[in-house]
Amino acid sequence: MSVLSILVVEDDEGLQDLLRRLLSQDGRLVTVVGSGQEAIRVAQEIPVHVLMTDLKLPDIDGLTVLERILQIDSKVIGIVMTGYGSIDCAVKAMKAGAFDFLTKPFDNEVVVGSINRALEAYRRRKNMQSSQKAVRERYRLEQFVGTSEPIRRVFEFVEKVADCDSTVLIQGESGTGKELVARMLHFNSVRKDRPLIPVNCGAIPENLLESELFGHEKGAFTGAAHMRIGRFELAHGGTIFLDEIGELSLGLQVKLLRVLQERSFERVGGTKTIDVDVRVVAATNQDLEVAVQQKRFRGDLYYRLNVIPVTIPPLRERRSDIPQLVSHFLEKLNRGKQAAMTGCSPDAMARLLEHHWPGNIRELENMIERLVVLSLSGTIEVSDLPERLQCRSVTAEQTASNFISFSDQGVNLPREIEQFENRLIVGALRQANGVTSKAALLLHVNRTTLVEKMKRKGFASKSQGCPIF
Repeated sequence: MSVLSILVVEDDEGLQDLLRRLLSQDGRLVTVVGSGQEAIRVAQEIPVHVLMTDLKLPDIDGLTVLERILQIDSKVIGIVMTGYGSIDCAVKAMKAGAFDFLTKPFDNEVVVGSINRALEAYRRRKNMQSSQKAVRERYRLEQFVGTSEPIRRVFEFVEKVADCDSTVLIQGESGTGKELVARMLHFNSVRKDRPLIPVNCGAIPENLLESELFGHEKGAFTGAAHMRIGRFELAHGGTIFLDEIGELSLGLQVKLLRVLQERSFERVGGTKTIDVDVRVVAATNQDLEVAVQQKRFRGDLYYRLNVIPVTIPPLRERRSDIPQLVSHFLEKLNRGKQAAMTGCSPDAMARLLEHHWPGNIRELENMIERLVVLSLSGTIEVSDLPERLQCRSVTAEQTASNFISFSDQGVNLPREIEQFENRLIVGALRQANGVTSKAALLLHVNRTTLVEKMKRKGFASKSQGCPIF
């Protein structure tokens, strides 16, 4: 921020001159006007960072000026001045969005101190909004990596239910991206500018979890020296993400059920009922239906959570997305670690496509990070992979056939065809040493057709400066 701008609204000419001299320091731009309407006009024409306005003005009152200017730019920090100071005036000013309230006559040091704090508050508010914008950008729906049918169904699910307030239960194995889906649900909803509060129910000791969720009053238990606000209260207006919900004790399940039913609770040791407006998103890697049958999870809570269920597919069921995921992780890690990994050789990619991935996307990302850290540049080769991925050598055709098995539900033909096509392309490129023209001859397709398929699938070739990844 090059020039800090202060708008002063004061109808007393003597005070106008004093404030102009006091505030025109360190290259600040100070604009002084004598009426509320003029102040609003100025705010529409130039950036205003801090507004200092008298409460009593010849046309409209200072609180109206503050409210109108905050509508123009919500980051503006407001300071209200008055010669008729009272608690009631101060409360009204704060409710209108004022940062500070000054009573006339005031010391020069008090004014300068108030302005300095206001400018610092503006910087923090601007940085916070920029950070929030970056987070929202990160979790745009378009950031989903993958084009396979299973992940497209998840994408369509998030798109449909993000804006509703119904409780969502996300199920899936560890490492499949349940938290990512929860964040996308929040940051693509009308609650995106309100808090998203995550709680890992399996990571917090049971004797502390109730206080974490609902807060506690001072003296509620030994060590409760101060009142504490819980996660539900912090999430008011936004979303609370209850990860590993299957780890909740039966006692806490009862209390959570009440919050879901009534949207209210009491802090530990308290008697006051606190109402909250939150959207609940829960996640688990357990089969909660089995847990209900085994009396480890309450059936009534399960049905309250299972309003809108979604299951995140494991990586082995969306193998056609692996090349795109590798590309995504390499790009991200290259930026973060100043590395220059260009991709993955055909042989190495064949091993990645063959692997069962019990740790799912988290396992793949951690593996790619390890390879980037150890190599920093070059291409991922088979010899770079962990030993468990090096132990077998298969053709692309054998790799594809190994993955096709019929369950009682059958198979997804379009997905299997796409995965088989990926493996054929990998095998041809490996045979052709990454040269697309030779690979196209092996596949009996035009080179341009193969290049278009590779672009769509996230592959690269030697002719593009790097081997297939």
